[in-house]
Amino acid sequence: MAGINKVILVGNLGAKPEVKYGTTGNAMTSLSVATSESWTDKNTGQKQEKTEWHRVSLFGKLAEIAAQYLDKGSKVYVEGKLQTRKWQDQSGADRYTTEVVVSGFNGTLQMLDRRDNAGMGAPQQAAPAAAAQQTAPAPQTPTADPITPVDNVGFDDDIPF
Repeated sequence: MAGINKVILVGNLGAKPEVKYGTTGNAMTSLSVATSESWTDKNTGQKQEKTEWHRVSLFGKLAEIAAQYLDKGSKVYVEGKLQTRKWQDQSGADRYTTEVVVSGFNGTLQMLDRRDNAGMGAPQQAAPAAAAQQTAPAPQTPTADPITPVDNVGFDDDIPF
C-alpha cells in the first residue's frame, strides 16, 4: 500500500521570495512561510503565541508567478508534499533540509491577499465604481413605469463560502 505525503499550510511570508534559475532555465523559488497559533495559558491567564517557520519550494511557471506577485507579509495557501534533501556545507559535512515541495498536479499555491493591497496599506475603496454610477444617467423607458436606479455602493458581493 502506498502512503500519503500531503502538507497544507495557510500563513504569511516572512521574506520576499527568492528566485533562482537552473542551467536549463527553469525557475525555482523559495518561500519562508510562518504559521502561528495562539492560546490563553490556563495557569497565568496570559495570551501565548507560537510561530512555526516552513521552507517551501516552487518550480517552473508557478515559481515565476510567486516571485513576481508575492512579497513579505503576503498571505498564502500552500499544498504540497514533505521532502528531505541532502547537501554538503562548505566544510564538506552532510546537511539535511526538509521542505514543502509544490509541484506537479498535487501542488497548489493560492495567493490569499487581494492584489491591490497584497504588500501593504488599506484595501482600496470602490470609488471608481461609485463615480461611474453617479455620472451615468438613469435609464428611461417609454412605458409609464419609471425605472428607479439602485444604489448598491455599499453592497458587498462576497459569497460567504
